[in-house]
Amino acid sequence: MATVRYFAAAAEAAGTEQEQVIAADLGTLVTDLVERHGAVLADVLRRSSLLHEGRYVSDHSTTLSADAVVDVLPPFAGG
Repeated sequence: MATVRYFAAAAEAAGTEQEQVIAADLGTLVTDLVERHGAVLADVLRRSSLLHEGRYVSDHSTTLSADAVVDVLPPFAGG
């Protein structure tokens, strides 16, 4: 199972800071997260950066290993 870690507004939208998800690729993972948490998280995901094993990914065909870690990082304000 992949571990999804949510930060800031993403954690608020998901109602959790972390969860386990079974998904073969990033696209399946994102679809599953939207189905679980609804439109508010979908909106946050559209604006967020996704990190797979610490590296930015945008290609939804990216393969996820069973023990993958995906971080959801919404835009942060500040300077």
